Amino acid sequence: MKPPFTITEKMINLIVEITEKITRVEIEKERNLHLRKTNRIRSIHSSLAIEQNSLSLEQVTDVINGKLVIGDLEDIREVQNAYQAYGKVFQLSPYSVKGFLTAHKLLTQDLLRESGAFRMGDVGVYDAEGKVIHVGARPQYVNGLISDLFTWAKEATVHELIKSCVVHFEIEMIHPFPDGNGRMGRLWQNLILSQWHPIFEWIPIETIIYANQQKYYDALGEGDKANDSQVFIEFILDVISQTLSDIENQELSDKLSDILSDKVLDKLNDKEKDFVRKIYPHLKENKEIGNSKAVQLSDIPSATVRRYLKKLVELEVLTSKGENRNRKYLLKD
Repeated sequence: MKPPFTITEKMINLIVEITEKITRVEIEKERNLHLRKTNRIRSIHSSLAIEQNSLSLEQVTDVINGKLVIGDLEDIREVQNAYQAYGKVFQLSPYSVKGFLTAHKLLTQDLLRESGAFRMGDVGVYDAEGKVIHVGARPQYVNGLISDLFTWAKEATVHELIKSCVVHFEIEMIHPFPDGNGRMGRLWQNLILSQWHPIFEWIPIETIIYANQQKYYDALGEGDKANDSQVFIEFILDVISQTLSDIENQELSDKLSDILSDKVLDKLNDKEKDFVRKIYPHLKENKEIGNSKAVQLSDIPSATVRRYLKKLVELEVLTSKGENRNRKYLLKD
């Protein structure tokens, strides 16, 4: 049975945007083991922090690196479990109920009596004042609902970006476990996306969700009231796009010293450096850039862009060819 959701123009535009950003993230970054571990730690910290885990990013890093950490023992165990789960879950099938339960057991072992099993009782989600804001499915229906959801997801032809959001949303609505539902929903979305593109095994989507935690809950609540996950899908797609932008911007920041000499860097202010970061991916891919494209990419007035480009030519970062509107700028060898 198809879950209720509406596909909008905003979703289509975000899918195009996400796809374009993925192609711009350098493939060697995906293979960089240090970066993969760093991003995985960020994912784990953020996903657990959403669920009120008190450990800082530094403490989470120390736990994963086997260092002694002074903190709540359950919080420490949650980190250890999550790291083990993230290390194994991407080998599971996202459409297997058995695999779903296995992942939950990895996340909650030694912390939950019903670890790796669907709940046997009713469950509600409460706000800060103790008011019920969502009631999960009755326990006798949980197994069937999850099984139906995974069957739909396996057979559906809708784009994986949308499909993964729908599955994430429906897991939260069904609320199949007494605890760990939020972590499972986010982890399972990553698993579905990783089978579409392996880059999603290490992209820390949870970090942006954590930074926008109330909007995350609001989107879930709006979808629940409307019986349609449209708002939630749009929210998560925007989160994915923003996460990719952050990775790309950080990557370019790290590489500025490779692109520009120290002498050139000393002669550029922060706005000019940011301009280089924004136009560099296009320059790298297309070998040249015009004023209008630079305006589009940087969202800076045309006169300012011309001044920045002229300065980069003077500093021998770029060379130019053509005149007036036909002028193009190329990276100097």
